[in-house]
Amino acid sequence: MYFYQPASLSCSPHLACCSTDQEEHIEEIEEAVETPAEEHEDEAKEKEGGEGEREQESGEGESKPKPKLFMPNLVPPKIPGGEKVDFDDIHRKRMEKDLNELQGLIDAHFENRKKEEEELISLKDRIEHRRAERAEQQRIRSEREKERQARVAEERARREEEEARKKAEEDARKKKAFSNMLHFGGYLQKTEKKSGKKQTEREKKKKILSERRKPLNIDHLNEDKLRDKAKELWQSIHDLEAEKFELQEKFKRQKYEVRVVLTSASPCGPISAVGRRLRLLYPA
Repeated sequence: MYFYQPASLSCSPHLACCSTDQEEHIEEIEEAVETPAEEHEDEAKEKEGGEGEREQESGEGESKPKPKLFMPNLVPPKIPGGEKVDFDDIHRKRMEKDLNELQGLIDAHFENRKKEEEELISLKDRIEHRRAERAEQQRIRSEREKERQARVAEERARREEEEARKKAEEDARKKKAFSNMLHFGGYLQKTEKKSGKKQTEREKKKKILSERRKPLNIDHLNEDKLRDKAKELWQSIHDLEAEKFELQEKFKRQKYEVRVVLTSASPCGPISAVGRRLRLLYPA
């Protein structure tokens, strides 16, 4: 049989030094331990007797019953002051402590979550504000670009209008000068008839040029007629260049002949007035 022996019973040398109250407390603990131990011992004997009878009746050959372990009822320990240890109270306090810690963690979690939500809301607000600023900047930029393009288009239109006006004025001035040149020959003839004076070399040259110049009148011509007109002008220029070349050659020949005449005439005597005039006209 195994019995529970409290720690107070095994510490008799230490108990000898304790006070009378402590000795009485120890005796009470011993009585409380021995009483349930005796009761359990009696019950165990009765159970063993019943089992022996049953074994004899059944006719089994076992001579001795098997011993069974017995655990006595444990009495909760007491504090030296005389109070019992309340495990329920300790468990309750521990549960309260755990609950308080858990509640603190939950509160901290929700506090952090609240802060994160506030930060997220603030971030969303900043994003929306930045997006609105960008949209406003884009709108202002597009308006400025439109204004710039409008100014460029207006400036281009004004410049084109100015160029067209200048071109029209230039064309009108050219047409006027051309018409004056066309009518210049008739004007000279009228002037000669009125004045009755001799024509100078310059007037003769202008008269010849006015006779040779012909009006173009190409505004109403199509492409084929313009080609024919260009060929005609080219042929006219070719003829004029040929005539110019012939006149230059003729002038060179006449100049050579005059020089020969002057050279042959100078050794015979003084140069006459005609010779001096020829030398002035055709210098060597």
